[in-house]
Amino acid sequence: MVNSNSLTVVYPLAASAPAQVPDRVRQSTHCVYPTGWPQCAHERSAGLSQYASQQGPELAVAPGLESCHALVLNADFRPLSYFPLSIWSWQDAVKAVFLDRVSVVSEYERQIRSPTFEMRLPSVIALKEFVPAARRPAFTRFNVFLRDRFACQYCGGPFAANDLTFDHVVPRSRGGRTAWSNVVAACSPCNLRKGNRLICETDLHLQRAPAEPSTGQLQENGRAFPPGYLHESWRDFLYWDSELEQS
Repeated sequence: MVNSNSLTVVYPLAASAPAQVPDRVRQSTHCVYPTGWPQCAHERSAGLSQYASQQGPELAVAPGLESCHALVLNADFRPLSYFPLSIWSWQDAVKAVFLDRVSVVSEYERQIRSPTFEMRLPSVIALKEFVPAARRPAFTRFNVFLRDRFACQYCGGPFAANDLTFDHVVPRSRGGRTAWSNVVAACSPCNLRKGNRLICETDLHLQRAPAEPSTGQLQENGRAFPPGYLHESWRDFLYWDSELEQS
């Protein structure tokens, strides 16, 4: 029996159950929320659910809908972020519709329904208020790797983020600062090989001099690393050459 306050998931004909979510989707899924939205999942869920419970049916988590993410566009219909790609869970997307913070641009065939409510799950949504990009990117380990295109700045080899280290060009023990201009992505072998020495004391060479990137440069670099899964309805809003999957 279905609780009258929850939503029933209705699948399209010839699809009695959703397909299993590929591992690559789980590995490449990130959720990006603009400044001003709760960044903690618990806080975000509590904040949106409070409004949704007052304005419409309460959303219930349904199994098998993990693949129904919504691509989130800014008010200018460009993605909020390319890397990680700005996508929200279907629950957050639907609740944001109730909050009247977003417009639905495209929809999945799948529906959610209650005795008094029915809608298709949004696949693309756009914020109603424009969120300007940060003037200066945050100085984080991940953004250093993104600036360096996930390549070791000594040997030049490409690596996954969890195989890269954060290296000080001038070691801190020798007066080096932890700043954009003195840190680079480095693979573990090159980092160990350099040790606590200056580059001139080794046979290593920097691929490029480290510097603070602009937000635009990081976004441009992010476009070089599309996620493993792109829904067909996202085609008109993304600018990658990779093959799109339909669902």
